[in-house]
Amino acid sequence: MALSCEALSPGLIREIEKIPGPHKVFAAIEDRLCYSYDGTFKTGVPGLVFKPTTTEQVSRLLSLASEAGVPVIPRGAGTNLSGGSVPVDGGIVLCTADMSRVLEISPADSLAAVEPGVITARFQRTVEAQGLFYPPDPASSEFCTLGGNIAEGSGGPRGLKYGTTRDYVLGLEAVLASGEVIKAGGRTIKNVTGYDLARLLVGSEGTLAVVTKAYLRLLPKPAYKRTMLAAFPALDDAGEAIARIIGLGTLPTTLEIMDGFAIRAVENFLGIGLPAWAQAMLLIEVDGHREAVESQIPGLEMACLGAGAKEIRVANDEDEAQDLWRARRSVSPAVTQLAPNKITEDATVPRSQVPEMIRRLQGIRDRYDLPLVIYGHAGDGNLHPNIAADKDDAELMKRVERAIEEIFEVALDLGGTLSGEHGIGLLKRPYLGMELGPAGLEVTRRIKSALDPKNILNPGKII
Repeated sequence: MALSCEALSPGLIREIEKIPGPHKVFAAIEDRLCYSYDGTFKTGVPGLVFKPTTTEQVSRLLSLASEAGVPVIPRGAGTNLSGGSVPVDGGIVLCTADMSRVLEISPADSLAAVEPGVITARFQRTVEAQGLFYPPDPASSEFCTLGGNIAEGSGGPRGLKYGTTRDYVLGLEAVLASGEVIKAGGRTIKNVTGYDLARLLVGSEGTLAVVTKAYLRLLPKPAYKRTMLAAFPALDDAGEAIARIIGLGTLPTTLEIMDGFAIRAVENFLGIGLPAWAQAMLLIEVDGHREAVESQIPGLEMACLGAGAKEIRVANDEDEAQDLWRARRSVSPAVTQLAPNKITEDATVPRSQVPEMIRRLQGIRDRYDLPLVIYGHAGDGNLHPNIAADKDDAELMKRVERAIEEIFEVALDLGGTLSGEHGIGLLKRPYLGMELGPAGLEVTRRIKSALDPKNILNPGKII
C-alpha cells in the first residue's frame, strides 16, 4: 500500500523541513504527483518529495529516514525505462536534480568532478568546449542526469567503440542508507585499493547508496567524424553487412539498426524521407583523425553494398549527420503514437547473434500479434524491442507479458543478458533469477542487506 503524506508523522516532516528549508520539501498532492512516474507505465505517489543541494543534506535525510524506517526513492530526471524511480510503496522521493554543478574540469588529469543532477548533454557540450569528450550518450541525454546514468549504468549508441557509463566512473562520493558518507575510487585511472566499491555502485539503481559526487574520466575530443545510412531489402542483408563491417578490422563509433517496422513508424511520425520500402536500416558513424576516417568510408560502403544494400547516404556535414540521427532518436517517441503505453526492453546478445535475435523477435511479434518495433545498438548486441500497448486492456497485457518473458528466454538462450543499459528496476525484477540463478540471487540479497539492512533505499527494485 502506498504511503500517503499523512502517514509520515508531522514530527518527522518538520525535522526533514529543517534540513534544506521548507522550500525544498514538497508535501502538496499536486507536487507529489509530479514524482509518481518515470518513463514506464508504472506509477506510485510518494508521501513527500525532498530536493537537496548538498551531500550533508542527503546524509541528514537518510539518517532520519533510517531511524523512522521510511523508504527513500532516489530520482534524477525520471527518464528511467525499467520502473526504477517509481515510488510504488510511497515513502520519500529524494530528487537530486538541484545538485547540478560541474565542480571541476581538469584537462591535465582528463577528468571532471560533477554533482548527480547535471544534465548529460549539457555536460558533454561543456567539456567539448574545452576539447574534451565524454562518450556515454543515452538517447535521453538532453534530459537525463549523470546521477541517473550512474545509477542505471547507462550506455547509448557509442558503446560499441567507447563503452558505457561504468567505464568512465573513476570515483564516487555516496551516502549509505544509514546516512554515512563513503568515498569509492578516486581521481586516478589506476586504483586497486580494496574492493571496487565504485563499480558496485554503478548500476545499483539507487538500492545501495545515493551518489552525491562523481569523478568522470574524459577523453580527447575526436577531431572528425562521418555518418552513413544504409538501407536493405531484407533483414539478413543487414546482418551480413554488420559481419562484414566488423570484419574490416576497424571499429565504428556506432553501428545502429532499425527494422522495417521501426523505419515506417518513424517515417509516419516525422515524414523525413526515410526509405520506407526497406526491411532494415543501418546507421554507421566513424570518428578520429580526418584522414583515417575518410579512408574508412569506401570500405564501409563496399561492405554494405556487398551485403545487398540498395541505398546509401553519407552525410556531408554536421547538419546532415544530425538529420540522420534524428531518425534513430525518434524511434521511441514514434512508437508512443501507436498506443497509450509503450514497453521498452533492452535484451542484449553477443554481436554475432544479433540477426538471429531479431528473427526470433519477429517470430514473437507474429505469434502474439503485437505491434513490436525492433531497433538498437547492433554493434554491441544491445537491442530495444518496443511494444506499443494499453495497460488497461487486460487481454492485450497478458499477451505482452508472455511475449516479454519469451524475449528474455531467447536472449539468455543466445548467450545474452536481460538488460544492457536500462537496468532491472520493477519491470525485469520477476525475471532476474532466470539469469542469476539461486546462488546469484542470494549473493545479491546479501549485498543489499549488508549495505541497507532496513531495506529503505528504493525497496522492491531489482530483487
